[in-house]
Amino acid sequence: MILDGIAWVDCFAFLLFLAPQLIFHVGIFRTAICGIRALPFLLLRLPYELIKERYWLSRTSRSPFVQQCTPFQDLVIRCVRYAFAKIPASIGKVFFSKWVALPFIKFRMLRHGILKSPIFWREVDQVGLRGLYIVHDVACRPDIIVYYCHGGGFSMGSSYFYLEFLMVWISLLKEAGYSNPAVFALEYTLVPEGTYPTQVQQTLVGYKYCLQIVEDSNRICVSGDSAGGTLILSLMLCLSNYSSLKKQMPGVAILISPWTMVISPKNQNTSSDYLSAESLELYGRQYLGSKATAKDSLASPGQCEDFAWWKRASPSKGWFFIYGAEEVFAPGIKDTIRLITKSGAEVSQHEEVGWIHAWPVVRLFLCNDRRERCRGLKSIVDFTRSRIGPKTAL
Repeated sequence: MILDGIAWVDCFAFLLFLAPQLIFHVGIFRTAICGIRALPFLLLRLPYELIKERYWLSRTSRSPFVQQCTPFQDLVIRCVRYAFAKIPASIGKVFFSKWVALPFIKFRMLRHGILKSPIFWREVDQVGLRGLYIVHDVACRPDIIVYYCHGGGFSMGSSYFYLEFLMVWISLLKEAGYSNPAVFALEYTLVPEGTYPTQVQQTLVGYKYCLQIVEDSNRICVSGDSAGGTLILSLMLCLSNYSSLKKQMPGVAILISPWTMVISPKNQNTSSDYLSAESLELYGRQYLGSKATAKDSLASPGQCEDFAWWKRASPSKGWFFIYGAEEVFAPGIKDTIRLITKSGAEVSQHEEVGWIHAWPVVRLFLCNDRRERCRGLKSIVDFTRSRIGPKTAL
């Protein structure tokens, strides 16, 4: 199922679903205060900066992202940049919650004439484990499963917000020849309800769940974006230390703009990205809590300089890092790639010139042309197919 890109009517519908949830979860007073504080940005600063950079400055004087994005993409990313830097995580958490994201994707499907999702999905709610199981054919065993951890700075985000992205991923895997691709997307505890190592422990439980679904761990692709990428890197380091699991490493690991170093001076603001280094440091310290430091390898995997450990922690068929050249995390990602490569593990990468954090997700929602919308996911699927080929029979 691959829908068209986000239209203005979708934006209005999203706000319609969002408003009552903000009032219910945040309160009308706090919501109103947040909205009032945003008015100078929305009414003055946003239009001024948008017009100035897009239409007054020469092309070479614009940021790399603005040089190639559409006005709609530019507008949305500027709003996201403001929200990430200025709006509290307690409010941002509602934006990505199940109660906003789920009716939104149902509206999107209805707008395309789809009354029922052609791809099956269900909630998994067990003791110590929550998430979404998504599969092409629920009656058959999957021939490949993607184990996904969502981003959101450990403080926001949910699998429901990524549901359309994950359904497109399954659709592209199906087009690539897999008979019954599946995804398990983990719902881990967000900060401040839980801090490290809670999320890493939950990620480990989720991986064990995936091992029950497929017969061969080589048919598992572990993946995550941003903070979810941190958890996947931590998971790989953990697995290599478990005697019962180190022989059940996944086939491939695909990291989308991973937050490799939770707190690092290398996480610097750029003129293009929507992330704020200051907010990231705040979220990172909240995640580390009292049980880890910024140098703890399991909490902040990019700090691990033990080549032998990275070699043991590597998937059986290689790593794939995909990130934007203009994102805050780019320097840390490159350092981590160099570390893993020096360990002797097989590492591939795709750096998208001029683009920003988690660009495969951003493109899917903000581009109109199907080829451009799916380009990030297509490169992920192509890598997966080159390492874990489709099976004709199970």
